[in-house]
This record gives sequence, structure tokens and C-alpha cells, in this order.
Amino acid sequence: MIKSVVITKRSRFVLMFLAAALFVLSLLWLFGGERADPTVGQKRLLPIYYVDTEEKKVAISFDASWGAEYTETILGILKENDIKTTFFLTGFWIEKYPELVKKIVAEGHELGNHTWTHPHLNTLDKESIKKELQRVHAALTDLGGKEPYLFRPPFGEYSDKVIEVADELGYKTIQWSIDSLDWKDLGATTITQRVTEKFHPGAIILFHNNGRYTADALPNIIKFAQENDYEIIPISELLYKEDYYIDSSDGAQKKNQ
Repeated sequence: MIKSVVITKRSRFVLMFLAAALFVLSLLWLFGGERADPTVGQKRLLPIYYVDTEEKKVAISFDASWGAEYTETILGILKENDIKTTFFLTGFWIEKYPELVKKIVAEGHELGNHTWTHPHLNTLDKESIKKELQRVHAALTDLGGKEPYLFRPPFGEYSDKVIEVADELGYKTIQWSIDSLDWKDLGATTITQRVTEKFHPGAIILFHNNGRYTADALPNIIKFAQENDYEIIPISELLYKEDYYIDSSDGAQKKNQ
């Protein structure tokens, strides 16, 4: 004998409430409320900001993307102090000042890739980023007689996409741990103070070849380094060549233990 089931108004209300609750929970799951994020746990690619070392060595670098009014003076200061550095050059700067590029190389400094047109790389696709680097690579190899392998993204902007392309082309992506902010025309005293207060072993220092007060600040910064037993070297001589990793917290290049 089949018994009939009587659904009261209260029961009907409870069932409708449960159905609505299940529907809302399903929407939350579908649109991210409780769904696992597939990027969680993935390591973001990082450039090298500085080298983790106890040796009192720092690297000075100059980005060249506009003008050359102060470049000869900077080269003279470096030569006078027997210091070698790294110059990151853009393509349009290379085209405009090829003889200066040759002089930079002739005086023992190394060349780095700073893209052809100094674009915001994160807005480009991989193929466009690749072309930016390849054009500069060919020009620097031709003028400098040596293939560059250091790359600095314009504006310090990067992403996994940018670093992946650089890696594919054999480049190490380089940032900085001390920013002189010389492009802001802060004055020689302010630039000197900014840099010297932040000095640390393994630092990579950012300057620009055409900063208005860079050449004025440079002698005092070099003097500070010498008085504190720091050696100034090109970036390539500061970096670990193998058996290292980049710390995800601050971009330090560290030796594997």
C-alpha cells in the first residue's frame, strides 16, 4: 500500500530556501568565491636587482635613451679613476651616437640592451618584444664586437612575458637596488646623498648618461666608495654565472647552498 506524502507550507518553504541557497553557492563557486586560483603557488619570474654577497663590490650602470651632452665628461671621470661600468643603450641612441658607442667599448665598459625604441614592453606581444631586443643586439654586436647578454627593460617595467623573451634570447634581465633618480635633476648633492646612504655590497646602481647633475655627483660617489673600501665593477663581473637563484622577496641573486 502506497502512502501519500503531504507537504506542508512550512516544508515547502524550507525546500525552496535550500534550493536557493544551493543556487547561490554554485554561483559563488563558478565565479571565484571559493574556486581555487590556478596561479596560486606559481612563482613569478624576476629580474636581478642586486647580488647577495659579503664582498664590498658594487656595479654602476648608465641608461642611455636621450641625449649625450654629459657622456664625454662621465667617460673622462671613469677613465681618471680607472673604473669600468655598464651602459644600457637604446637603438635610437646607438643610431645617433655610433662613435660614442665605440668609445664606450674602447675604454673598457660593457654594453647592455635597453630595447630599440624604449617602449612599455608589457603592452607588446612576445614577437614585438623579441624584435626590440634583436635589433639592439645586432647593432651592439656590430659596433662593440661582442654579443651583449645583459638587458634592462625600459622604465623598469617587466612581466613573466618580458623575462621569458629575454631568457630565450640568452639575456639576463637586470634591474637595480639603488636608484640615483638623476633624471629628476635633483642636484649633485642630493644625488650623492641618495646613492651613498644606500650603498651595500652587491648593489647595482642606476644612473643615466645624460642626467644634468650625474657627472657632478659621480666624483663624490666614487670617492665615498674608495674611502669605504668598495670596488666598482661592471655588472657582468658582479653576477654569479651559475648555480644561483633569484630570491622572490627582493630580487637578490643568491648562490645555491
